Amino acid sequence: MDSLDLIITFREVARRGSFSAAARALDLSPASASKYVAALETRFGVRLFNRTTRKVSLTDAGQLLYERTGPVLELVQLTEGELHERATKPSGRLTVTAPPALMQTAAPTLLGRFLCLHPAVSLSLRLTNRVVDLVEEGVDVALRIGPIPDASLIVRRFRQVERSVAATPAYWQAHGRPEHPSELATHRTLAVSQHDGTPVWQFLDRGKPLSVSLQPLVEASDIMPLLTMALQDLGVVYMSTLAIAPYLESGALEAVLADSIPQDYWLYAAYTQRRHNSAALAALLAFLEEEMRPLGPNDLAPLQLPPVPGAARKNS
Repeated sequence: MDSLDLIITFREVARRGSFSAAARALDLSPASASKYVAALETRFGVRLFNRTTRKVSLTDAGQLLYERTGPVLELVQLTEGELHERATKPSGRLTVTAPPALMQTAAPTLLGRFLCLHPAVSLSLRLTNRVVDLVEEGVDVALRIGPIPDASLIVRRFRQVERSVAATPAYWQAHGRPEHPSELATHRTLAVSQHDGTPVWQFLDRGKPLSVSLQPLVEASDIMPLLTMALQDLGVVYMSTLAIAPYLESGALEAVLADSIPQDYWLYAAYTQRRHNSAALAALLAFLEEEMRPLGPNDLAPLQLPPVPGAARKNS
């Protein structure tokens, strides 16, 4: 029995003036009802009822407890109703973290469509490339792109993300094309740096993981400025093939080392618990999974990309 059961039993006895009547209303035995009230009296160290063989009445202390617990029970009942609604109907605020680059894609449009379908839900978007501690920072779900290193998280994979190592033809002509990933350590690289320390690019060498430490020409907390710089012949980028597909197709960028790139990058959602999630979180995960399934190869490509060099001349 918990404190709430004790208070409910106490108030029912007070309303009906009888342990047996209260027990019938609560589907308890009279002995259990008496035991619950006795437990309260022991906890507070004061008698709550005057008892006779025919009826019971509140003492002064009992009257005080009765008056003070009324608003508390009303609040509990109201909260129970709201919690039940959160568990069964998508509503309330969801806190979502995602990398800023993902918001340059169709992702905001998908989130907007989700909100239109579920008008009782609101979103708090926290955009960062930092790997957020979901529990410590009170985040419901993380939308992430990359490998999935944290085995403690529940992961919903949406789609695989292909990546390319690329630079302009002019850059490759000036600096040579690498034949092995380790050669990139001496190239002018444009890299995302999410943590203190030397940026590292991950590859495969004959099926085994290979880490290449870089001394980048430019490092940034987000990928998008690096693409613009790569198109200026400044260096090599390693990023989503979706993001640079127009430049690969036009020849503005040329990819290398395709056979050395791991296939463990995913667009995925990570959250902390498998059970007892809110209806809003369950609905968001189901919506994203359904919407991602029929996507074509460029449906998540950035909405606002730098101009493709030579495109205007090509179309004129």
